[in-house]
Amino acid sequence: MPRDPLIGLVGKPSSGKSTTLNSLTDATSKVGNFPFTTIDPQRAIGYLQIDCACARYNLTDRCKPNYGGCVNGRRSVPIELLDVAGLVPGAHEGKGLGNKFLDDLRHADALIHVVDVSGTTDAEGKATRGYDPSVDIEWLRGEIVRWILGNLMEKWGSIKRRHVAVKANAVDTLQGQLSGYGSTSTVVARCLDKMQLKDPLETWNDATIEKFVNTFTDEKFPTVLALNKIDHPDADRNIAKIAKMQDPQRIVLCSAISEVFLRRLAKQKYIRYTEGAEYVDAREDLIEAGEEDGGGLKEMDEKLRTRIENLKDMVLYRFGSTGVVQVLGKAADLLGLVPVFPVRNVHTFGSGSAGASAVFRDCVLVKKNSTVADVARKVMGDAPIAYVEGAGGTRVAEDQVVAVGKNDILSFKVGR
Repeated sequence: MPRDPLIGLVGKPSSGKSTTLNSLTDATSKVGNFPFTTIDPQRAIGYLQIDCACARYNLTDRCKPNYGGCVNGRRSVPIELLDVAGLVPGAHEGKGLGNKFLDDLRHADALIHVVDVSGTTDAEGKATRGYDPSVDIEWLRGEIVRWILGNLMEKWGSIKRRHVAVKANAVDTLQGQLSGYGSTSTVVARCLDKMQLKDPLETWNDATIEKFVNTFTDEKFPTVLALNKIDHPDADRNIAKIAKMQDPQRIVLCSAISEVFLRRLAKQKYIRYTEGAEYVDAREDLIEAGEEDGGGLKEMDEKLRTRIENLKDMVLYRFGSTGVVQVLGKAADLLGLVPVFPVRNVHTFGSGSAGASAVFRDCVLVKKNSTVADVARKVMGDAPIAYVEGAGGTRVAEDQVVAVGKNDILSFKVGR
């Protein structure tokens, strides 16, 4: 059965990884039971913001998710996060909690690398000034590559001999060695296609093997770079340097501590704030906008008001948001996650009878290129499916691919 996507958070000590994790998991939209059977201490539930199908049909006022939440068509969908431990240089040699770090890592479908872009912590997280954070990005990826490469090279001779003896193809041989890293034959095949290798596997030299491992690392562990602590004075020059060295499409600028601070004030009723938003409203702002009671918000003292204004200037107005919500969205984009809405009634979009008022109660996340049959197995398990209906009652073939706005509202009819 297809498993739920899992996104790993990595980062050296003091990079802000724990604060980022807290801001991703501490959402006001926590409602109901989560669709995950077991969460161990290293796992947590984050909230991915997506465009809900209710907005398509002007049903936002009736959208009541069983879990997560939906506000004006913007839906928060629970997604599993993995707090990956022990990241220090030399992890592949077992330094720090290196073995634990790499063992945790293999379960992840994508990574969020939280980078202290202020340059105020060195490679081991100790306080300093003027450190180059671009180094952290390189050595994290290098640790993963050396870990996989070391294990592969150690037994390459026997791998090659067996490959020739059983006349296997390259995909099967490599997948046999890489399955322990959470790989699939599809991932291996994509790597070989990207490399456009024509040489048979038994003729590969060390350089070819290393090239393959580099390609595999990028394919198996797509990584978002969460450049954290953007409000620090030294951040700008480090951001500019990293932007020249890395793919800008994988970079998100963020201030996790600002997001945590704003959410805490919102819970204490000092401000009105939506996770990941550009704007913050205080009591006087709402009174000026016509809400006589100021939205029920408390008065702020001068010290707190000054902190809010500074945060607006340094983060919200300058960067458009704290960036934390966008980090998780970027990771989902890298995986190509597609939200699918299972319903019972494809005309009313309810989960019960035709007269039920609540719509789009459920939402599941599947990987790109998933078929209707893949979704059926994820939602219904081993239950026999007689047929599948899409929005409006049209029959949908099980081999059809799901995408946003296409085959993403489904009703599964059980039977033989």
